[in-house]
Amino acid sequence: MTHEAATGGAGGPGLPQERRLVTAVPGPRSLEKFARRQQLVAAGVGTTLPVFVERAGGGVLVDADGNSLIDLASGIAVTGVGNAAPEVVERVVAQTAAFTHTCFMVTPYDGYVDVCAKLAELTPGTHAKKSALFNSGAEAVENAVKIARAATGRTAVAVFDHAYHGRTNLTMAMTSKNMPYKQGFGPFANEVYRAPMSYPFREPAEIDGVGAADRAIDLLEKQVGAANLACIVIEPIQGEGGFVVPADGFLPRLKEWTSANGIVFVADEIQTGFCRTGDWFAVDHEGVVPDLLTLAKGIAGGFPLAAVTGTAEIMDAVHAGGLGGTYGGNPVACAAALGAMEAMETHDLSAAARRLGAVMTHRLDGLAKAHPCIGDVRGRGAMVAVEIVGADGRLPDPVRAGALSAYCHSQGVVTLTCGTYGNVLRFLPPLVMPDALLEEAFDVLAEAFEATA
Repeated sequence: MTHEAATGGAGGPGLPQERRLVTAVPGPRSLEKFARRQQLVAAGVGTTLPVFVERAGGGVLVDADGNSLIDLASGIAVTGVGNAAPEVVERVVAQTAAFTHTCFMVTPYDGYVDVCAKLAELTPGTHAKKSALFNSGAEAVENAVKIARAATGRTAVAVFDHAYHGRTNLTMAMTSKNMPYKQGFGPFANEVYRAPMSYPFREPAEIDGVGAADRAIDLLEKQVGAANLACIVIEPIQGEGGFVVPADGFLPRLKEWTSANGIVFVADEIQTGFCRTGDWFAVDHEGVVPDLLTLAKGIAGGFPLAAVTGTAEIMDAVHAGGLGGTYGGNPVACAAALGAMEAMETHDLSAAARRLGAVMTHRLDGLAKAHPCIGDVRGRGAMVAVEIVGADGRLPDPVRAGALSAYCHSQGVVTLTCGTYGNVLRFLPPLVMPDALLEEAFDVLAEAFEATA
């Protein structure tokens, strides 16, 4: 069960990289703390696993009872560089000692500009780029729509089936899944139109990526009109929607169409960005160069920071004062982002994501041969999932998916479910996780399939 080698490099605070269970999960101290949480925290704030974490690093979370859990969630793809990467910690400590806030819109500082420079360097394309910084992924998406509307003079926004873009009013309208994200919160923003996604597992084999894109384009041209669209917003690999990987050719064909019709192509790389898929950004896989990218999650090693990065001309379409926010581009978060991106480059975390992905895919392909309930194994890099189905090989089985995840939790492995139908198990290990620890996590997953058969 144990791997005694402590983490190094980007891995964090020297915690032993081991799965260690000293109590049931959750243990008595976590349950006591969770009871207090229930008294004081709004019921609408959900919890996947009621353990209270006291330390974390590399590929483990250590809870209040001393249990060391293997982390296959990364705080939902946030802590790719680990929970306490030295490059992040050192810069954050120094910045905190200097100053914590001035508001960039009042008196600017180098950190904000340095992050924008790094994003211009790392994001796809060699054209002139600019950025604006915010606090969360939903803010980034909402501001990308504002920028696209200002740049085009148009109002309509196109999104896709199974999409997830956030929890603000506009981004709820853009999100596909009703429960728990939209139920009871309407009415929603208008001028948002939904097109069919390329979802290879759930559509006829004869529909390739280009054909799926043409299907979406045909619907948008007929029901909205290309001349009315300010932008399309799309996750290159869908996150909450089920780690849906569109067929090759889908994204390039959409980009070709948007470019020909003056529509802003917005890539929502909030979950896929910053080495997660084995490239700096998921669109790099097919060489797609978006007009705008929305970025968050993995950008800053756990600190709240988000960005819209894109073509300078489009970014500059908004009048002075039209973008911003009190905390957007906070100096401490910017310091964390510069440290996180340094760690990604120093430790080649894109290559690490590809290596971890190969391990996960190999293990899952083996499990799929033994367990017909695995309808599909998919993903890219360290963003991998399995879709759980019934005996017919197609009908979604969210009950089994939930049981699998619950078993993993009880055995000290943190897993997440997702998908429009709630039947997808997703795996998002920190990119600094030791291979042996990942193998052990998938040993537990194999036990889960046997235990829930």
